[in-house]
Amino acid sequence: MRRTIIAAGLATAATAASAETLTVYTYDSFVTEWGPGPVIEEAFEAQCGGCDLELIAVGDGAEILSRLQLEGTRTDADVVLGLDSNLAAAARDTKLFAQHGVSAPQLDLPIEWDDDMFLPFDWGYFAFVYDKTKLDDVPASLAELAESDTSIIIQDPRASTPGLGMMLWVKSVYGAEAQDYWESLSDNVVTVTKGWSEAYGLFLEGESDMVLSYTTSPAYHLIAEDDDTKAAAAFADGHYMQIEIAGKVASTDQGDLADQFLDFMLSDDFQSAIPTTNWMYPAKVPAEGLPAGFETLHVPDQALVYLGSEAQDIRDEALEEWRAGLSQ
Repeated sequence: MRRTIIAAGLATAATAASAETLTVYTYDSFVTEWGPGPVIEEAFEAQCGGCDLELIAVGDGAEILSRLQLEGTRTDADVVLGLDSNLAAAARDTKLFAQHGVSAPQLDLPIEWDDDMFLPFDWGYFAFVYDKTKLDDVPASLAELAESDTSIIIQDPRASTPGLGMMLWVKSVYGAEAQDYWESLSDNVVTVTKGWSEAYGLFLEGESDMVLSYTTSPAYHLIAEDDDTKAAAAFADGHYMQIEIAGKVASTDQGDLADQFLDFMLSDDFQSAIPTTNWMYPAKVPAEGLPAGFETLHVPDQALVYLGSEAQDIRDEALEEWRAGLSQ
């Protein structure tokens, strides 16, 4: 009898513990020891009243949505963090997300954001990063990049949100001639990686002159390494903007805790970690402002972006142009 009582008690305790676990799917670099994950996990657990925040890395941004679609309503995820505005319409169409519980959030974005399902947590501009001590003739446009001998590493748009962003960047500049542009750029491409981390690591190892990243990436080297040799090339035809988002999974049994996390995501405790761990602009600038060094970053004169369903509507066409162009 005593064994039965103890077993029942343990089962009850295990159920209670499970009920207080919030599982968040995100991308690889978010959960690294140098990423925002550890800081955010500690801060959220300190205020959620005994919950356990479990951050699960499932690849790069586009892979998160693929994983969720594969698992469907059987998924363990309560929240997905790391999709972006280019994937928002496709994510909404899966019917796997629910409306968030955050009302009228005050955001610091270059554009108006009004979405009852997805909330931004950071944003930035895509750019090609290079080492100023190694590259003298820096391309000043997409056209100059393709015309040059500059070697680059980019990411796959089918798996990576930066890869998807560049594909849409090219489409927004070249329109119907996008495939021709990819053909002209193909000689510059050293490799196409699955995700951002691999691409940036290869660049730092000297495998290419430039890498597709963000205008904010040089801030990492400047602030964390006291290294001012990295810079983002300023392109005259503009830079494509990325807004990273999070959403509550509709099948979650932790709805209140998920809403609490999404509300926390826009607090100073979360947002203050973004500039110096995720190396992006925070969706809501914390009270202390941006860290010293961010004022040195290139701010594009022209921001390019597809909003709403625009990115989804042209994605298949743009992907075929990318695939056909690089195969030449």
